[in-house]
Amino acid sequence: MLEKLFHLKEKGTTVRTELVAGITTFITMVYILALNPSILSASGMDAGAILTATAVASAIACFCMAAFANMPFALSAGLGLNAYFAYTVCGVMGYPWQVALTAVLVEGIIFIIMSLTNIREAIFNAIPSQLKVAVSVGIGFFIAFIGVQNAGIIVDGSTLVSLYSFTSGFTNGTFSSQGVGVILCLVGVIVIAVMLIKGVKGYMLWGILLTWVLGIIAQLAGIYVPNPELGYYSVIPSAIFSMPNSLAPTFFQFDFEFVVSHLVNFIIVVFAFLFVDIFDTLGTVIGCASKANMLDEEGKLPGIKGVLLADAVGTTIGAILGTSTITTFVESSSGITEGGRTGLTSVTTGILFLLALFLSPLFLTIPSFATAPALIVVGFLMMQQVTNIQWNDLTKAIPCFICITMMGFAYSISEGISFGFISYTLLHVITGKSKDISWLMYVLTFLFIIKYFII
Repeated sequence: MLEKLFHLKEKGTTVRTELVAGITTFITMVYILALNPSILSASGMDAGAILTATAVASAIACFCMAAFANMPFALSAGLGLNAYFAYTVCGVMGYPWQVALTAVLVEGIIFIIMSLTNIREAIFNAIPSQLKVAVSVGIGFFIAFIGVQNAGIIVDGSTLVSLYSFTSGFTNGTFSSQGVGVILCLVGVIVIAVMLIKGVKGYMLWGILLTWVLGIIAQLAGIYVPNPELGYYSVIPSAIFSMPNSLAPTFFQFDFEFVVSHLVNFIIVVFAFLFVDIFDTLGTVIGCASKANMLDEEGKLPGIKGVLLADAVGTTIGAILGTSTITTFVESSSGITEGGRTGLTSVTTGILFLLALFLSPLFLTIPSFATAPALIVVGFLMMQQVTNIQWNDLTKAIPCFICITMMGFAYSISEGISFGFISYTLLHVITGKSKDISWLMYVLTFLFIIKYFII
């Protein structure tokens, strides 16, 4: 039955591989169930309802990914977009959270239309092949950066980012929490790297679980001491089961009257959601698909319409349930690295999101220093594609470099793509190679430039 549904043999995979891939993806992104309620509740929304909405919307979106595209991509509430929702739309702009949810709903509906009419697919295909490689490499850089930050290896400092100091940790009392977490993460990286080199099946998942077990042992021995003020919690589950919170506080809570009375301001909010989501999703899909060798010779992804439609439907359903924009997660690459190649991977992840509603005390106990090693190693694997960039063609190589670096330094996939597009178009026009630029590239470049003046 599973073979008939997901064409496993055709994709060169097995049920076991897909299940392990789905579990790995879920474990690397389960943090969103704790983080999204924390962020969105700043807007005045009910945290419990947000957690339930996030889990259910993520599961439905993952199931849609399997049904529409049979791809191993997982989806959930996008980071950055949820912060824009809570801190900009509801914070700086001062709009009620119901207005922000309405904007997400409209964004999702527009995305469904764009996906069905091939507009988003056309944008994907308009990205030059060299920039697609750069996007994949940039995501590798970006996801590794996320990993070292999550583990506390890289921290804020006088140089914007600094390396965690064990010496200072002993002095200020952070060593027993953050310092031990850093050490365990580094051990986890070595463990995963060794298993990767040795060809151990399921190495990513085993690495996460072994690092978590080491954390439990360290806590029981008194070496690791939880410090909630610093964001380091107990790694030993206090419970296993819990009942889901009600969706009632956030379900179908829209403010259509605001749309009518403040149409221009509302359009700006929707445009911001649209712009970031389009290119975050496209960038993630490009990176993950490149890693899985899913792109054809022309750099196109067969079945991308289904991928984008799943993303759009997920966003629409998420808004109805009460959460911010649902988007394809870059952590999907961890499951793909484990061999995930079909929708069975995303179905597995979706089922685990539903189980998390009842097992949240267990899943939410997995520490970030245990999942960070997987992100760091995935970053290494994705950055290997840098050799496919034509470094001898400076007109293409320089925009690729800009795209890669800005993705990490700006901490945004969409910003990396934005700078890559602008520099690619300008350099080709200025150097007399404008014939290599499609009309859609010109349009997108213009929109990228305009974006910085209105958002």
